[in-house]
Amino acid sequence: MWYFDNDYLEGAHPEILRRLAETNLEQTPGYGEDDYSKSAREKIRVACDCPDADIYFTAGGTQTNALVIDSLLHSYEGVISARTGHVNAHESGAIEFTGHKVLPLPQYQGRISASDLSAYLAGFWKDENREHMVFPGMVYISHPTEYGTLYTKDELSALSGICRTYRIPLYLDGARLGYGLMSRRTDVTLPDIAKYCDVFYIGGTKVGALFGEAIVFTRRNTPAHFTALLKQHGALLAKGRMLGLQFDTLFTGGLYFQISAHAIDMAERLKDMFVRKGYELFMDSPTNQQFIILENSFIERLREEVSFSYWEPLDEHRSVVRFATSWATTAEQLDALERLI
Repeated sequence: MWYFDNDYLEGAHPEILRRLAETNLEQTPGYGEDDYSKSAREKIRVACDCPDADIYFTAGGTQTNALVIDSLLHSYEGVISARTGHVNAHESGAIEFTGHKVLPLPQYQGRISASDLSAYLAGFWKDENREHMVFPGMVYISHPTEYGTLYTKDELSALSGICRTYRIPLYLDGARLGYGLMSRRTDVTLPDIAKYCDVFYIGGTKVGALFGEAIVFTRRNTPAHFTALLKQHGALLAKGRMLGLQFDTLFTGGLYFQISAHAIDMAERLKDMFVRKGYELFMDSPTNQQFIILENSFIERLREEVSFSYWEPLDEHRSVVRFATSWATTAEQLDALERLI
């Protein structure tokens, strides 16, 4: 069986495992106060060109989204998201579970537009009944989006400008950030994201780590007593060095970017393979998630030997499926898939 379901099927990059093993018996302070975590924070600040950034490590993406959004919102506020945004569509109501409503906007291949955001915020503040409504307290985007698409630098700048006009934070979900940054068709860099976003996170779980995400507050805007908030949300890992060491490894010698670029190379080859054989793309994703239109009958046959994600029905006879590459995808896997399609 060959697996292309997602980008977190494998364990961790061998260099992470090597460093975890060789430091296994070291005794270090807990809760991220160890030297490995301190080193990782400094390397991330350098990579972001953001020397004043506050950085915290968590274990997973949904945990991170719920924590960040809850900590930045008042009880009467909600978070604006694309209708297809992860927090709205694929997190089992985790944000609502914290007491905050997700406020969905139309999506354009997974993205929200500055014009829609501006119109929504202007409309809210003009509404005489707003005291009886959920206040828009922040904006959530992801990069890449649920469809593997990317924001441009101009789009990020426009969204950031609107958020600053209305004095609400722009939060970027970077679960697959490495794959967005290393896309062949992006003009966005990590320092750009630090410049335009008030807070974002760098995904490790899907980009080479065993588990872990790095939250980056970019403007001395960390909520007060954030460590206590981490603990309240069950996100403060006692053995914090397990997270710090992984990010220290990923941000040493450009490893995070190198392995992300590999996933993009594999995704481009996968996409070219399907196109060359006459299959239709649902959309032209520039990252590691590729969405292919297949006949339903062929999906059932292919599933006997290949595992991939069902995405959505297209019509009575065809559906959209997702194939994902990762930092660990091999040419052998793609060769096997090519023989089967």
